[in-house]
Amino acid sequence: MWLVSVGTATSVLVGRAHELAELDAALERVRGGRPSAVLIGGEAGVGKSRLAGEFGSRARAAGAARVLCGYCLDLSAEGLPFAPFTGVLRELVRELGADGLAALLPDQGARDLARLLPELGEPSGGGDPGEARARMFEQVLVLLEHLAGAGPVVLVIEDAHWSDRSTRDLLAFLVGNQQVLDGVLIVVTFRSDELHRAHPLRPVLAGLDRLGWVARLELPRLTRREGRALMAGVLGHQPEPELAERVFRRSEGNPLFLEALLRSGGGEGSELPESLRDLVLADVQRLPTQAQDVLEALAVAGEQCGHGLLAAVTGLGDRELLAALRLAVAANVLVPAGDGYAFRHALIREAILGQVLPRAKTRWHARLAEALAADPALVPPGRAVIEQSHHWYSAHDIPRALASAWQAADVAGRSLAHAEKLALLARILELWNTLPDAAQRIGASHVSVLEAAADAASAAGEDELGIGFATAALNEIDAIAEPGRAALMLKARAAMRWQLGRAEGIDDLREALRLVPAGAPGVARAQALSWLVTWLGMSGRPEVRAAAEEALQLSRQAGDKETEAHVLLTLAERNFREHGTLSLDLVERARTLAGQAHAHDAVLRVAIMESHLLEGVGEHERAAQVARQGLASAREYGLARTSGSFLAANLAEPLVALGRWDEAADVIEHALDLSPSPGLRAVLSQLAGDVALARGDLPSAADSAAACRDALARYGYRDQSHLPLARLEAELYLAQNNTGGALATAGQAVDRFDLQSSPRYAWPLLAAGVRACAAALASAAAPADHGLAERARHLLDRLRSLAEQLAATGPLQEANRLTFAAEAASAGGAAGAPGPDLLVAWDAAARAWDRLGQPYSQACALLRAAEAALNQGDRDAAAERLARAAASADRLGAGPLREQIGSLARRARLGLPSGPASEQPTRVLGLTAREVEVLRLVAAGRSNREIAAELFISAKTASVHVSNILAKLGATSRTEAAAIAHQAGLASGAR
Repeated sequence: MWLVSVGTATSVLVGRAHELAELDAALERVRGGRPSAVLIGGEAGVGKSRLAGEFGSRARAAGAARVLCGYCLDLSAEGLPFAPFTGVLRELVRELGADGLAALLPDQGARDLARLLPELGEPSGGGDPGEARARMFEQVLVLLEHLAGAGPVVLVIEDAHWSDRSTRDLLAFLVGNQQVLDGVLIVVTFRSDELHRAHPLRPVLAGLDRLGWVARLELPRLTRREGRALMAGVLGHQPEPELAERVFRRSEGNPLFLEALLRSGGGEGSELPESLRDLVLADVQRLPTQAQDVLEALAVAGEQCGHGLLAAVTGLGDRELLAALRLAVAANVLVPAGDGYAFRHALIREAILGQVLPRAKTRWHARLAEALAADPALVPPGRAVIEQSHHWYSAHDIPRALASAWQAADVAGRSLAHAEKLALLARILELWNTLPDAAQRIGASHVSVLEAAADAASAAGEDELGIGFATAALNEIDAIAEPGRAALMLKARAAMRWQLGRAEGIDDLREALRLVPAGAPGVARAQALSWLVTWLGMSGRPEVRAAAEEALQLSRQAGDKETEAHVLLTLAERNFREHGTLSLDLVERARTLAGQAHAHDAVLRVAIMESHLLEGVGEHERAAQVARQGLASAREYGLARTSGSFLAANLAEPLVALGRWDEAADVIEHALDLSPSPGLRAVLSQLAGDVALARGDLPSAADSAAACRDALARYGYRDQSHLPLARLEAELYLAQNNTGGALATAGQAVDRFDLQSSPRYAWPLLAAGVRACAAALASAAAPADHGLAERARHLLDRLRSLAEQLAATGPLQEANRLTFAAEAASAGGAAGAPGPDLLVAWDAAARAWDRLGQPYSQACALLRAAEAALNQGDRDAAAERLARAAASADRLGAGPLREQIGSLARRARLGLPSGPASEQPTRVLGLTAREVEVLRLVAAGRSNREIAAELFISAKTASVHVSNILAKLGATSRTEAAAIAHQAGLASGAR
């Protein structure tokens, strides 16, 4: 597509019909509730911005969408963070006003976004930079969601090849979360010819390309036919064939070059310039000297420049400046933009900038820096300091470049642009040795800059770099004179090594504790101990309790409430591991301290730990309730997609145990849509695999197991992930009748992992391993299976030996231990060895699962008890147990288990309930439990989006539930459905 002027009133559209149709289709997908993003690449001048602009104009004109445009600036890669998103917010403030924009956000949401746009007020307070950045990203997402509530939104990010790291991070976050961002189409343009192999945008695009809803458009040059049409539009008549051929051949179909060739006045016999750069410069050189000077100043300033700044830099009076600008606009070099001017195309600026002599360029940069220092209001709020830093550095004024970089680093840090802050600090370190008085100029020592760089690198996820800065800082710190400072730096380096999975981090912590022995003043020892406790706690080392007790005492003395809360949670977790006790008093104290410290992340860690502990003792209902309450807090704090995702996993786990599989599946699906971290994705995938396996969907279970395994590839051993995955894979092999695979999986887990320190996750794995042994021994009649039977006997002996040494604390572990004991007795029977009464053993396991409210595990135990009863000749006992198991399997939709129950009943000629229909009388209004929950919220007047937030599901899933409810109730509207709910007494249960 190429828009050209014809006369003064009309325009024609040339080419790009296919690409425009692709964008229309993407918008239609968004209107239909599906996610969609389009990445538009192409060489400079090929028409990316014109395509995006025409699409946006048509969407606006048709009332089809609100279109928001943000532009990456050439300067932004050097330190102007979040430039396109700041531009979008500023556009919204102009349209809605600051108060109108704030009204679209949750409480404090505007303060989070004030880091991007100072016009929104005072930014939210300090605290953990990772948490603050997560909240800010969340608020951008929430803002787009609310805007889309009134109709589709198109977000266009132009010139992403110039994007800064922070912009790329936020862009990837938004596109990655589009499955929960209903009604928003994201369009990104970039120069593909500039993406060299090391370009930082390349890996971002590669990651986005892997998302199923992201489309890539690569704009080709114009064909000859399209080129002639463009020429006709520019000239106002058809070009002569010879001219058309010469211009097309020289331009090679690049629309901008082709148009510039024609506008240059080239006709029959004219000499055509050799390049687009020559063409642009020819247009510029025809302007008066004063106009050329203005263009030079603007080119050095950037893509766009305000009128006031241009006047201050050029020193021209208003009449002279306006006269020069009018000529540049008339020559099609500049276009008005806001309260200033921009080049019609970035290539024009690049060509002019390439002609500016080095000394002149230095002079312009210095004038720009001086003008901004004298009047920061010449640029939008928040930009003056960072732009000054750029200009002083480009002007080679080292003293002022150093000082301004220090100020700009502070601004970048307050904007949570950690990568940009790191780049500015690296610049300071680069310039440091050129100035003997560098420390006096910035008011900080060299080691202070190194410490700041280490912190910024850690916040930016550049842990390898951060370790280097921390090591350099430690080399300069006098540990004897400043032991606390050295200890804190060692603690920081240990944290980065933790992120990289490097065990030497624990040595850093031990050295930090040696430097600040017991009784030393300050917070260094308490913080180092807190980290050491976390590290040691993962390995179950006995010294962890003593370290935790000391950390607790020190944090209290220092008044460090957040550290104290963290240590209390660690002690609660240790109490559970060692004694099976909940220690909810410690959890409650941690919650109080986190609230007093206004540490939102710590408050949510309390909810995560409490729900984790409750689930660990089988308090499934309470665990789910705590996780739900935590999710509500995460939404309130703007952390629904970070800490909230952990809580989603902690909600899904008890729901799976309780047999509320539909609810669990909704929560898991929504949490996976939020692009969680690999470790969290592993947990969610494993839970999804458990549900799929129990329902008999073996392909989905296998996919989930593979996804879990892939997510864990970058991590070391994590008991709560690796052990459940091994158990799932063993059970999957058994379901596939691959007994050998199940034996191998269980055996490898026993060889590789420390089961003794993780009874919560070890007992289910041991039970699955024994089940595999029993299956192998039962099928060992054939000679070919002799080797398999030997492997099974060997593994069975190992599993029994492990079980004898493994603790079983709390009712959940006891239920798993009883299940293991019954499985082991069954396996022993298959091997011909005498053992305990199997009916007694399986009945004990079934009762334990019944007390915990885990219907699937109970039904499995009842089935095995029925087998034992039949083997003892007690048909009545078998029939009673099979009937109970069948009812549970029917309610759960556990197809394979129901088939096993039915098969045993048929073989024994025992009657059973008729099947799934038997559960219908217990349903309310014919609805599932999940649908009843949704109906209660409909009756309470909640919208689909509010229902989704309440239940931590997607708005799309909520919509599907509501549609199903209306159909089942025969209701024609939500109001009618609410009335039915009131009549059935359901409305009072709305939360």
